[in-house]
Amino acid sequence: MTTLAWITVAIFTAAYVLIATEWVHRVAAALGGAVLMLLIGATDAEHAFFSPEAGIDWNVIVLLIGMMLIVSVLRRTGLFEYLAIWAVKRAKGRPYPVMVILVVITAVASSGLDNVTTVLLVAPVTLLVCDRLGLPAAPFLIAEVMASNIGGTATLIGDPPNIIIASKSGLTFNDFLNVLAPIVVILLIVFLALCRWLFRDAFRYDPAKVARVMAMRERDAIKDTRLLTISLTVLALVLAAFVLHSILHLEPAVVAIVGGLVLLAASRLNADEVAKDVEWHTLVFFAGLFIMVGALVNTGVIDELSKAATEATEGKLWGTTVLLLGASAVLSAIVDNIPYVATMSPIVADLVHANGTPQGNVLWWALALGADLGGNATAVGASANVVVLGIAERAGKKITFWEFTKYGLIVTVITIVICVPYLYLRFF
Repeated sequence: MTTLAWITVAIFTAAYVLIATEWVHRVAAALGGAVLMLLIGATDAEHAFFSPEAGIDWNVIVLLIGMMLIVSVLRRTGLFEYLAIWAVKRAKGRPYPVMVILVVITAVASSGLDNVTTVLLVAPVTLLVCDRLGLPAAPFLIAEVMASNIGGTATLIGDPPNIIIASKSGLTFNDFLNVLAPIVVILLIVFLALCRWLFRDAFRYDPAKVARVMAMRERDAIKDTRLLTISLTVLALVLAAFVLHSILHLEPAVVAIVGGLVLLAASRLNADEVAKDVEWHTLVFFAGLFIMVGALVNTGVIDELSKAATEATEGKLWGTTVLLLGASAVLSAIVDNIPYVATMSPIVADLVHANGTPQGNVLWWALALGADLGGNATAVGASANVVVLGIAERAGKKITFWEFTKYGLIVTVITIVICVPYLYLRFF
């Protein structure tokens, strides 16, 4: 690697240490790292602001703004209170069954929606449930965001890396469903069992608080029926457009921001008050992170790491599969999995072509599983993780980098290890 590439790695590492240790606020660390990347020439304005491979992913930023506006309006209808009471009643107020219900809902929703969209909708409900039952919110939020990353792995549209892989490989929606959905079901069952152990200290049962919630009527929580009807109509149209985006030729970001602005106008609410609910500091953190990761892509660091990993297997398909699965999980835990998969896709395409057999497609599945599940390992491994941390901090329930990561590393190692025999039995 060049001297510039080494300096880029040093700056990224320093910023990552600051984010992990929280010696400075993560937004300051990310922006500071981004500024240094620009100053040393590891990236420039053209790449940082306009490159789809090595710059800020404006589609993610705009999608987040649109969905945050929709959630902000929905919050004022009382819908989240309604769902919170419903979930508690179904679980009879017992903390672990409550977590199971929320985790399963999140995982299933994430298979058809973007992970970030799912956690934006589920997190407010979770905060209310925990508040009503006197439970710590952090374990529930962490479990849900991990469930979103696991559930999003199941389909072509569930996680952005899968969309990139589909476009490069020619694999269809049904191919993803056929290969990835079965292992995701297994991983979700294992994850639910892990939750019982990992978060056992969070399951505190308070009979008095449970009794108060059980005595409540869900219907009484709805504050504005007119606004609820409008909001649910807009949300349904947005979600339908997400699923049909390839037919409608509308990017999810366009759908989300149009839906958010239309709902804001139709709600007749004060725009300034609604805009205050947008997690602006989270969006700024994303921008800084994208620029730093883009600098790694721009200087060839990620490309060098990827090539070194594939060359180490000497062309053996099973060895390449295992190494690609593991390396993708490790790298996706450190950098956002979108630019990583965008960088690796041409290399994997060459490897699949060189293999020349249908069995070679196992490399695509190794890349997808490693990148999607590796996002659970750290607090910045996936976009949904960062969003949930921002929501928690805003609600006064701060989740630290290491609080998330100490659980994430265990979940990632176990889920990746389970994928190894699955891929072997399925393709070898």
